[in-house]
Amino acid sequence: MRTSYDVIERLVRTEKGSEMLTQNKYVFRVDRRANKIEVKNAVEDLYKVAVDAVHIMVVKGKKRRVRYREGMTASWKKAIVTLKPDNRIEVT
Repeated sequence: MRTSYDVIERLVRTEKGSEMLTQNKYVFRVDRRANKIEVKNAVEDLYKVAVDAVHIMVVKGKKRRVRYREGMTASWKKAIVTLKPDNRIEVT
């Protein structure tokens, strides 16, 4: 069985993610095999907050080129977690 640390890889810090903090939404990079229920339970367990909603999407890898070789960056799964109004996660 996977632990909460296996499901949540890290908090994604981007400009758009920082704007979403005002709406009480947080963006996480999660394991490719994780589903909404596992993400919700992991966030509640790790941060001791109440989760209202979870939205998950797969971010496709981009084509990249190094000199004459073409390749792809890895695809990854992103979860947008909305917390209940009275909950916050401290982001430094």
